[in-house]
Amino acid sequence: MPEPVVPEDPPSSRRQLGRALRRPARRQVVVAVLLALVGFAGVTQVLSNDVDDTFAGLREQDLIDILNGLAGTTQRAETEISRLERARDDLQSDTSQREAALEQAQTEANTLSILAGLVPVTGPGIRVTITEVTDQVKLDTILDTVQQLRTSDAEAMQFNGEVRVVAQTSFEDAEGGILVDGTLVEPPYVIDAIGEPDALDEALTFGLGPSYQIVEDGGEMNVDQLRSLDIESVVDPTRADFAEPQ
Repeated sequence: MPEPVVPEDPPSSRRQLGRALRRPARRQVVVAVLLALVGFAGVTQVLSNDVDDTFAGLREQDLIDILNGLAGTTQRAETEISRLERARDDLQSDTSQREAALEQAQTEANTLSILAGLVPVTGPGIRVTITEVTDQVKLDTILDTVQQLRTSDAEAMQFNGEVRVVAQTSFEDAEGGILVDGTLVEPPYVIDAIGEPDALDEALTFGLGPSYQIVEDGGEMNVDQLRSLDIESVVDPTRADFAEPQ
């Protein structure tokens, strides 16, 4: 009795895949080549889109000319920037000079206005009170007192809070007092002077100075140093008839 034939096991899927990879069919090869070509074409297209081809068709000399033109434009721009910066610096310098000149002119105008008695002023100084005790204080003694204050750099003075004393101020004897620029000032005479208090005080109280002369005339002098003193009186500005600024 013949032995029964035992059928072989069908090949597994793994073995079939292995044989297919080792011996690919022609159709598989063709498909693989087509896929590779499509991929290469896609990569090439992407790269070509990222490249600026504006100058791609130009010759080397054309590119050199373009670069030279750009260099010239850059140099002209830098030159213009330098010119504008110099103009800016000049304007700033002119503005600073004008501001400095205006500030100096304003300072000088203020100083002249103070010395001319055209504006009220305030500052440290002294208050001098001259009282007639036994006799009338002489006009020359009053003038010497004013002159000593001027010599000691008194910047502003007034008599009895009503008459400003300036370089052109006149003094005259009068009944019951003295005329200061035509205004009658009666004793006691109060002279307010703005300046360095110690210097002004010493100018009046040194030996044989104004304080001594006032006592000799029959009066007495009292000097008070003040940290702040207001002089409110002013003079009316006058126009010179003959003198003109140079």
